[in-house]
Amino acid sequence: MARHGKTTNDNSSGPSTMSTGAPAPSDRNSLTIGPDGPVLLHDVHFLEQMAHFNREKTIERQPHAKGGGAFGVFETTEDVSKYTRAALFQKGAQTEMLARFSTVAGEQGSPDTWRDVRGFSLKFYTDEGNYDLVGNNTPIFFVRDPMKFPHFIRSQKRLPDSGLRDNHMQWDFWTSNPESAHQVTYLMGQRGLPRTWRNMNGYGSHTYMWYNAKGEKFWVKYHFHTRQGMKFFTNAEAAEMAGRDSDYHRGDLFRAIAAGEFPQWDLKVQIMPYEDAKDYRFNPFDLTKTWPHADYPLIPVGVMTLNRNPENFFAQIEQAAFSPGNTVPGIGLSPDKMLQGRAFGYNDAQRNRIGANFHQLPVNRPKVPVNTYMMDGPMNYHHTGAAPVYVPNSGGREWADDTGPMTDGWETDGPMVRSAYKMRSNDDDFGQPGTLVREVMDDAQRAELVDQVAGSLLGGVREPVLSRAFDYWKSIDRDVGARIERKVKEGSAPRPAEGMGEG
Repeated sequence: MARHGKTTNDNSSGPSTMSTGAPAPSDRNSLTIGPDGPVLLHDVHFLEQMAHFNREKTIERQPHAKGGGAFGVFETTEDVSKYTRAALFQKGAQTEMLARFSTVAGEQGSPDTWRDVRGFSLKFYTDEGNYDLVGNNTPIFFVRDPMKFPHFIRSQKRLPDSGLRDNHMQWDFWTSNPESAHQVTYLMGQRGLPRTWRNMNGYGSHTYMWYNAKGEKFWVKYHFHTRQGMKFFTNAEAAEMAGRDSDYHRGDLFRAIAAGEFPQWDLKVQIMPYEDAKDYRFNPFDLTKTWPHADYPLIPVGVMTLNRNPENFFAQIEQAAFSPGNTVPGIGLSPDKMLQGRAFGYNDAQRNRIGANFHQLPVNRPKVPVNTYMMDGPMNYHHTGAAPVYVPNSGGREWADDTGPMTDGWETDGPMVRSAYKMRSNDDDFGQPGTLVREVMDDAQRAELVDQVAGSLLGGVREPVLSRAFDYWKSIDRDVGARIERKVKEGSAPRPAEGMGEG
C-alpha cells in the first residue's frame, strides 16, 4: 500500500502532512467502517481539512457564491405514506419553503450564465422542523468521497500565482479522478448552460433514507422536473448574455414571479427497497451514479411552486443557510460518503460565513419551537433565560435520551478503512457517461459536446493532461473521444462559453 501519492511538482516540500506537521493519512479517502460504512468523527484529518476549507474565504459562500432565490409552497398530491412518515410528504400537506439557485464555481460578481453546474437548494419549513434538500440541476456529482471535495472546488477556482481560472488545472483534476466522467459529460452537454433557472430540473442527487410509521426503511432519490420545459443556451447565446446582463438568471426569476408567472416543478422519487441495496449490481450510494428508471421507476409525490420574491435579498437569500444534514422524522441519511461529509461541512461553513447563531435568523429559523442546548456565541438572540444549560438537570427543562438502534440507521460492520466503495459487478466510472452520450444525446448534442470539450482543451491544457483527457473521453465513448482528439490537433474547435472548462 502506497504511503503517499506521487507528485511531479519540483517545488513540492515533500509528502503531505497535517497542519501539525504529522504525516497525512490520506488526501483521497475518508475513514469509514468498512468500504461502505459511515464516515467517522475519528477521522481528524478529514474534519480538519473540511473545517479549514470552510474558512478559506470570507463573507461569500465557498462554493455556490453567485445565486438567487424565492419563497413558495410545496404541496404533496399523492399518497406516499407507505414509504415515509415525514409530515411534509403526507397527501394534502402544504409546506412553506425557500429555494435558492446558484452556480458552483463563480464568485458573487461572476455572470450567472457561464457554463457550470447549478445548485438547487430547498428549505422546507415543516411542522416537524426544517428539512433541507441541497442538490444540483444534475443527478450526480464529480467525486464520491468528501476528502476530495475541497480539492475539486479549488481546481475549478483560481491559480495561486495569477489569480486566474485555468482550464489545465480543471482538466488535470478531472482526468486524475475518473469518477468525474459522468458529471463532466453532463456539464459539457446542454445542462451546463440552462436558459433560465425556471427551465432546469433539480435533483437531490444523493441517496437518502425514508422510513414509514412502522419503521420500515427505503432508499430514495429525488427528482424535480420543471413544468416550464427544459431549455438551454448555446455557447454563443450564453457568452452574449454574460456580457449584456451578468445577473440574467437572478433577474429572470425575480421578474417572472413579480409578473405572476409562478414557476413549478413536479417532485418524483425513485424508491429502492432497503434490502435491494445490499446486492444491487452497482453501489446505489455512489454519488457519481444514477439508478436506471427501468429498475426503479419514478413515483409522483407533489408539486413545488415559487410564488413570492424576497423582500430583502441579503437578509432572506444571502443569509439563507442550507445543509443536507437537516432532516426531519421520516427522513434519514445513507451510506453515501459525500452526503455524510456535507452533513458536517455545510452547517460548519455557515458558522464561519454568518456566525455561530445563523440558525436564529428569520430565514433559517423553523416555524416550530426550538429547545437546543447550543448556547451563547455572537449574536445570540433567542436565549433560554435562566433555564438549565446542562443535561441531565433537575430544573424541568427537557432533553433527548433515545437509546438503542436508530430508526434511520443502517447495518454496517468491518474494520476502519480508507477505501473507495466496495466494487460490485457493474461498478465502473465510464459506463453511465457512455450511456448518456450514446443513448440519451442525439447527433446534434454529441456534436455540440465534441466542440465544447475540444474548445475547452484548446484553452491552455498541456501535456500530460491533454493526452489523459483524450484517453478519458475515449473511455467514455471511443468515437466521441477520437473526434475530440482530432479537433484539438486540428485546432478547429470554436471557443466555448466562459465557466467550467474555460478559463
